Amino acid sequence: MMTSATVAVLGVGSWGTALALLLTRNGHTVRLWGHDPEEVAPLCRERENRRYLPGIPFPAALTVGADLAVAVADVELALAAVPSHAYRATLEQLRRDLPTTAGLAWATKGLEPGSSRFLHEVTDEVLGEDWPTAVISGPSFAGEVAQGLPTAVTVAARDMDHARRVAVLLHGSNLRAYTSPDVIGVELGGAIKNVLAIAAGIADGLGFGANARAALITRGLAEMTRLGLAVGGRRETFMGLAGIGDLVLTCTDDQSRNRRFGLAIGRGETAEAAFSAIGQVVEGAATAQEALRLARRHGVEMPITEQVDQVLHHGQNPRQAVEILLARDPKAE
Repeated sequence: MMTSATVAVLGVGSWGTALALLLTRNGHTVRLWGHDPEEVAPLCRERENRRYLPGIPFPAALTVGADLAVAVADVELALAAVPSHAYRATLEQLRRDLPTTAGLAWATKGLEPGSSRFLHEVTDEVLGEDWPTAVISGPSFAGEVAQGLPTAVTVAARDMDHARRVAVLLHGSNLRAYTSPDVIGVELGGAIKNVLAIAAGIADGLGFGANARAALITRGLAEMTRLGLAVGGRRETFMGLAGIGDLVLTCTDDQSRNRRFGLAIGRGETAEAAFSAIGQVVEGAATAQEALRLARRHGVEMPITEQVDQVLHHGQNPRQAVEILLARDPKAE
């Protein structure tokens, strides 16, 4: 077990900052990197991320900078927590500087925009298939992790030794990390739950109540599992932290930006106004399109995801979208 390590966390949003705080509190030397010097400067000056996690000071062992080569020099692990649309570009920049002895992990949730590719596929293409890689997912709001509240996540990797190394780094008094060999299932659960959280938010924004929310979560889990099995995931993954755990979290709590986005849409706000009010990336909005393309490629029916896509990208009225779902022919569960 690695008792102390040097880790670079890539991404100064709420999740990247929370992971950097967690790792520092676990006794590791952490370098938090952001690509934009203007965004990084106030974090260095104020020693906290006042935009996303105000009131939580940076420990002395946490440094912040905008020079990627400096951030990853001699690290044991680089942990990416950037939006999915920036993931490939971050890896392409990282490829030049990451030590060959370092491992990689990512806590990014989504599919690559435009290609519907899993992020492990993007990683293999950019870095090669022999690099030790892992994905981190599970029910974990950044604010609660930053505050040190109890949390559990899953670390999935093809190399279980690497999964265990990453889990040991994350594991501490307030976070429990489990390991899994199901990279595809863990990635898919983390992506699709954001789409379903938008659906649950829309239903609540329309005032449809707890019954509708429970039905959406349950049937959403069913379509997540259908697609997951079709692309090679394991059924038990969707019954665990990276599946139903993350799904319940994001569909039921307003800390979820995807749920808040759906609430705004259900209440009649435009997508542009909702994006502006949230002020952060809403991964589920783009993932709806990519998940639907992936599902059609594999011949999988995903009615909830399809209606979210129709509302967000094709002008469908949210109330009509729910009516279309309810009007589907009855069938065996």
